[in-house]
Amino acid sequence: MYQEIIDKKAKVAVIGLGYVGLPIALAFAKKISVIGFDINAKRIDMMKQNIDPSGEIAPGEFHGCDILFSDSLNDLKKASFFIVAVPTPVDIHNKPDLTPVMKATESVAKVMKKGDYVVYESTVYPGCTEEDCVPVLEKISGLKMGKDFKVGFSPERINPGDKKHTITSILKIVSGNDAEALDNIAKVYSIIVIPGVHRASSIKVAEAAKIIENTQRDVNIALMNELSIIFNKMNINTYDVLEAAGTKWNFLKFSPGLVGGHCIGVDPYYLIHKADALGYHTHVINSGRYVNDSMGFYVAKNTVKKIIATQRDISKAKVLVMGATFKEDVQDIRNSRIADVVKELKSFSVNVDVNDPYASSDELKKEYGFELSEIDKNYDAVIIAVNHKPYLNLTEDYFAGILTKNGVVVDVKGIYRNRIKKLGYWSL
Repeated sequence: MYQEIIDKKAKVAVIGLGYVGLPIALAFAKKISVIGFDINAKRIDMMKQNIDPSGEIAPGEFHGCDILFSDSLNDLKKASFFIVAVPTPVDIHNKPDLTPVMKATESVAKVMKKGDYVVYESTVYPGCTEEDCVPVLEKISGLKMGKDFKVGFSPERINPGDKKHTITSILKIVSGNDAEALDNIAKVYSIIVIPGVHRASSIKVAEAAKIIENTQRDVNIALMNELSIIFNKMNINTYDVLEAAGTKWNFLKFSPGLVGGHCIGVDPYYLIHKADALGYHTHVINSGRYVNDSMGFYVAKNTVKKIIATQRDISKAKVLVMGATFKEDVQDIRNSRIADVVKELKSFSVNVDVNDPYASSDELKKEYGFELSEIDKNYDAVIIAVNHKPYLNLTEDYFAGILTKNGVVVDVKGIYRNRIKKLGYWSL
């Protein structure tokens, strides 16, 4: 398989061309022949014009690529090595929603043939590839894993907005259903991954490795968030504490904040789900999720308290929220906890304006029910919720110009710590 791919006698297909799939497809397409498949015809049309719908990849990155963008299963039939890179969200009850993965699996099963490879990159709970996906592949294709086709799991490590840790520059975990599959999958990914690959001992190990990467971060951030709640009651600035504690060589430098997005705020629920199925109730992971999921409401409530303390009628208050995406300097609004801040403020009848230099107003309206606004004046509070570059160097005079006399700056990530001297100020 590896040699046929190198010789361009076999094609690699990437199913799902979002934040994860498109960078992978283009990286491979600079070396080998690729089919980029997505069910969204509008997105396919954009990519044919060298436009990344997610706004992460510059048009120049499409140049010199041997890639066919398509939403047709007939085109997908031409591939022999399939990489599934579709989203794995949770539903409204925080239960894993495997619909995208299973739909992609069905599409691959309809076109795969003997000798083909199917590799999953979508983050799932340990066991999902072999217990949920493989039976669908076998049933629809009529083929048998091991005998007729190979399967592997190689978890994605794409970080939206990160131009340093890219698909080609970070070590890649690979796994396969047997030794031959592992060897070929490792060689194929080594075509584009400069640091090389780590060969996991099994598919389940690779799935578990990915799920705990984000769970570990989630739990550590939850600790920082809980500490910030405690320190707030003590009138101590959390970032001052972290700065002091960080002088110890082995102190882990995490910070409090709103935890959203499609990874850290979602992946732990996949592990929680699997643990529940095995009869174990997760304590630490569940507690961390509870703390992090509540932080948007906590920020909003503290903002309301600060406004009320100025003798302002809260029902007539006006608040500006700066930032709406789930992290800085990206367009991605998936699972943005800013929506929690806005929802809670509005529950107090506060008039809320939301500004963001990167987010789509239409997407926010569709997903969360609010739109973007131009920055106005006479705000009772300004919440800097996301550290977008355009927000980093604003002066105290700037905030004074858009706030009322007793207005307060709510600095979620503490970027204006020690820079706001005259105005009211609060941070996590």
